[in-house]
This record gives sequence, C-alpha cells and structure tokens, in this order.
Amino acid sequence: MDRSSFTPSPLADVSHDIRDYKWMLVFVRDFRHPPEKVWAALTEPGQLSQWAPFTTDRDLSELGNAALTMIDGETVDVTAAQVIRAEPPRLLEYTWGEDLLRWELEPAGAGTRLTLRHTVQGREWLPKVAAGWHLCLDVAQHLLDGDPVGPIRGADAVHFGWNELNEAYERELKEQD
Repeated sequence: MDRSSFTPSPLADVSHDIRDYKWMLVFVRDFRHPPEKVWAALTEPGQLSQWAPFTTDRDLSELGNAALTMIDGETVDVTAAQVIRAEPPRLLEYTWGEDLLRWELEPAGAGTRLTLRHTVQGREWLPKVAAGWHLCLDVAQHLLDGDPVGPIRGADAVHFGWNELNEAYERELKEQD
C-alpha cells in the first residue's frame, strides 16, 4: 500500500472499567487471520517492529523480563517490561512500565477476535491509548495481509488521523460514563 493513501478503519468496539484504582481500556477488533498468525505479530520482534508503538529486545512469547523501546522520530525511550502470561496462541499479558497489557485472542470464523485490555494510570489516557492502538492495529492488519505500510508511531501519528480518532474515542467513552 502507498503510505500516503493510508486511512484509519472505522472505530473499534471500546469500553472502560476501573480496577484497583486504575483505568482499563477494553479494545476489541477482528482480524481476517487465524490466532496463530495474529499471535506471531504480537510476539515476534521482527513483526512487532513493523506495526507496534515499540520494538522489543526479544520474543514476547516467553515469560520474563524484556525491554520495549519507544521510537518517536529521533527520540528513543527504553522501558522495562515483564511478560507475566504467555499461552500461545490465546493469551499474552505483560507490563509496559506502569501499564499492564492483556491480549486475548479467540477464533472467530476463519479469523481472530482480539481483545486488548490496557490498564493505564488515569482516565484521561483512555482515548489517547485507543487512538494509538487503533492506528497500530490498522498497520498490523496491513502487515498480516501482506501489504505492509510501515509503523505509525509517536508524533507521526497525527498525519494519519490520530487527532480525529482521539476525539471520536473520547466521545465514545464519555457516552459510557
């Protein structure tokens, strides 16, 4: 795909919850590919580097410590992570700094229903996180389809609809309050 023609997909199903005084975004999205293929995109460093907001120093399908490196233009920020659950190809859970990410994969016809539960420090982060994952998972879908567009990370995301997605998810989540 020509990156200049990239446009975000329709909004994903989102909701939110609060647990242990922390906010959790619940982001649900369907993929056209089986759980094994989606799992590989979530865990293998070579695939993660092509769609995720970070790169990783190792395969995330193994329990233990990892380093996730955020890249925003010339700025690089390494954050400690720990994989605490890895049950291929259905459940992956790891910390990312103070956040907790839980990826649940369920077969859905020939594809996969992915549910991401991302725990953040404050409610104000929910629409921002939803907009960021929306773009990343759009890029992941292109990668899985064999039509990579390259990662959309950091400040670059505003050129691909992040502001509009952030506003739309803010409205969507406010309706649920």
